[in-house]
Amino acid sequence: MGRPRILVIDDEEIVRISCRKCLIPEGFDVDVAANAREGITLTQTNKYDLVLTDLKMPGIDGMEFLVEMKRNQPDAKVIMITGYSTVEHAVKALKLGAYNYIEKPFTPDTLIAAVREALNDSSR
Repeated sequence: MGRPRILVIDDEEIVRISCRKCLIPEGFDVDVAANAREGITLTQTNKYDLVLTDLKMPGIDGMEFLVEMKRNQPDAKVIMITGYSTVEHAVKALKLGAYNYIEKPFTPDTLIAAVREALNDSSR
């Protein structure tokens, strides 16, 4: 098996840059998208082991992306990234098939731990 492939979707450039800086040295291949539409396009041409997506984005939000992702790549795990005020939405996302969620702002250690947990869990 090659390096795990991760897609990060967030409308904040700093989040995309931070995730890449944390995950690439850990041995992951990382693609980024500035919005869900761009993310959907990437998932139509690439297979991902894991997607990190912001919940609140202009246009298509993370919840709509999650439903589309589960339709296109049901085996890919999705971790929602959410601000503290949208935890109830993150719980809804879990019911729709998200693997987990992490709250902003998150530390590199939190991000890496969540990614490793998702990729090492073969139960779902």
